[in-house]
Amino acid sequence: MRWEALRAEQAAATARLQHQQRTGTGTITGDLADTGRPDVTRLLTVATQWKHARSVLAYVADHSPLPGPDERLLALMLTLRTALTGTGNLVGQDIAALNLTDPDDLLDKLTGCGWLTLPGTAEDLLTSRPENPTPITIPSLMPREDTAGPFTFGKKMRPKLSGWAQKVISDKKLRKAKATAATRLLALTLATQSDASGRLGLRGRGITLTALAAWVQADSGELQRLVDQLTQADWLTDAVLTDVHLTGQLTERVLPLTCPLQA
Repeated sequence: MRWEALRAEQAAATARLQHQQRTGTGTITGDLADTGRPDVTRLLTVATQWKHARSVLAYVADHSPLPGPDERLLALMLTLRTALTGTGNLVGQDIAALNLTDPDDLLDKLTGCGWLTLPGTAEDLLTSRPENPTPITIPSLMPREDTAGPFTFGKKMRPKLSGWAQKVISDKKLRKAKATAATRLLALTLATQSDASGRLGLRGRGITLTALAAWVQADSGELQRLVDQLTQADWLTDAVLTDVHLTGQLTERVLPLTCPLQA
C-alpha cells in the first residue's frame, strides 16, 4: 500500500509539473510550490517557446550590428521577421511601432554596413503599406549548405515569437507613455527574466545590473529612468535598483506576455 501511495504521489507531482509548464503558473521548484496566483493564459504557452524567445534576445545582444538601444530594438524586430531564412516582409507601420528617434537614418546605417539589404530606399520601406510590403534580407541569417542557422526553432515558431515581441512593444500603456526604444527593450527583457509569478529573476532573486546593461545598453542612471517609466506604465511594481541588481514584480496585467524562468 505504501508503494502504491508513493506511485500515486509521484504521478500527482508529475501532473502538477506538466500543468505548470503548460500554463506557466506557479514557481517550478523542487517542491512545486504554488504562487497562489490564478492561472495565467500566456501568449507563448510552453517552456520551449520561452527558451526560444530568450535565445533570440541573447543572439541579438551578441550580434547587434550597431550600438545603442534604438539600433538593438530595430535589429531584434528585423531578426524575428527573418530568423529562419534571412528574408521576410515589412511595412512602414512595423517600424513606426518601435518609436525610434530617427528610423530613416538607422535603416541607412544598417544597409550601409551590409547587415540589411533592401530592394529600394529606407523611405520606400517607411512608407510601404500592408498591401505592398517591402521584402527585406539579412544575409547573416541566410542558411548555407555547410552551416546551420543560429536558431533551432521551426517555421511555425517564428511568427509566434515575432507576434509576442510585437505585442510587448506595442502595449497600449507603453504607447500612451510614448515609451522610448530603450524602455520597450527593457520591457521585453524583463518579460523573459521573471519567474512564473512575475517576480524578477530566477525565484524572484532579481537581475544583475551587468546582465541588464548588456541587454539594454544603459548605465545605472539611465536604467533607473527606464525602470521609472515602466512603473508609471503599470508594467512593474516594487522595483528596487541597487548598485548590484534590480528586483521587483511585473504587474498582473502583463503576466500573459511573460516567458517564465525555470529552475
